[in-house]
Amino acid sequence: METVRKRWTFKMTPVRGIFILVALCALAIIVVRLILGLGATTNLNDQWPWGFWISFDVLIGVALAGGGYGAALIVYVLRRDKFYPIARSAMLTSLLGYVIVVLGLLIEVGQWFNFYEPFISWGHHSVLFEVFWCISMYTLIQVLEFGEIATEKVFKGAHKVLKRIMPVLLVIGITLPTLHQSSLGGLYYEMIGKLDPLWWSPLLPPFFLVSSFFVGPAMIVLETALAQKATNHVVPIPILKGLVKISAVAMLIYFIAKIGDLFVAGEIGGAFAGTFASNMFLLELGIGCVVPLLLFFAGACAKRGGLILYGLCAVAGVVMNRFNVVLTGMGEYLNRAGGQYFPSWMEFVVSAGLVSIACLIYLFVVENFNITGGSKHEENAPQGGKFAAE
Repeated sequence: METVRKRWTFKMTPVRGIFILVALCALAIIVVRLILGLGATTNLNDQWPWGFWISFDVLIGVALAGGGYGAALIVYVLRRDKFYPIARSAMLTSLLGYVIVVLGLLIEVGQWFNFYEPFISWGHHSVLFEVFWCISMYTLIQVLEFGEIATEKVFKGAHKVLKRIMPVLLVIGITLPTLHQSSLGGLYYEMIGKLDPLWWSPLLPPFFLVSSFFVGPAMIVLETALAQKATNHVVPIPILKGLVKISAVAMLIYFIAKIGDLFVAGEIGGAFAGTFASNMFLLELGIGCVVPLLLFFAGACAKRGGLILYGLCAVAGVVMNRFNVVLTGMGEYLNRAGGQYFPSWMEFVVSAGLVSIACLIYLFVVENFNITGGSKHEENAPQGGKFAAE
């Protein structure tokens, strides 16, 4: 006889207590920022209008949340049924990532009370306008996609409707990220003469897109390792190996294109100039591409430890890349204009708080909805495909 579960549960642990404390501190700082402005809580200035929040909360957040559209593409379009056990958790993580990005944008915009302006002022020639609309629409699509899961437990009358429109939502949800992932690179493509040649390239938009695709599976591998103890959900190694294989193929394409682009542009020598920028560039490629590819081709990813190390390195590499583009790559030009910038402690706390909020919501959702157990219920799969139980 099936045991009746409590309607809502949330187990308190010391780690969750720390998450709550950090989140509360961040919320207090956010209130101060919204009332007193950016100058009261950040070290930004006229020369450095974009800093830690833009790089971490937006560029990195959007990239690491790419596992959602990648999982949807692999599972629901390419019909790789064996990956179904990670589909729901990946899409949930992606949704939370984009919610944090939207919140981060609200905090980072100077006049935050005018957040609605892009909805009514059609600056269709602006790359930022396209990024704003794509992120907003994709977040809404992801909310509706999660609604198909949520309505298995609450508002059950809407479940059949959401399940029926899921194929359409999935197609839109796979298309939109390819636009804003590349457009974020397009923002810095416009920084000709301002962004260091080690990062500036005509291929910057596709570089951002491809890196978001290979970091998505790596992030899923890392996420499953972090969530394993908290949720008691163990993803089989063959599934993780398959994800890493997909990631490694995209990473190899990215790495070859990146090196080839430097040769064509005549900037390969700059990577070995011994400057801070060149050292950061080599560290980014070394940790983010060379080490993971060596792990993959050496067969180290046959075990869970190797898979986790691959995920750590791939994620660290993309994180470094986005920081390098925003901070390192623009640093020399902006500093010449008379500005100096290093994030304030409040900027770090707010970003850590947003991540803590996402972790708390993730844990609550996993404990109360069918996320990790989705693969055991084939009837929950979207119409148009049947997924094998693993």
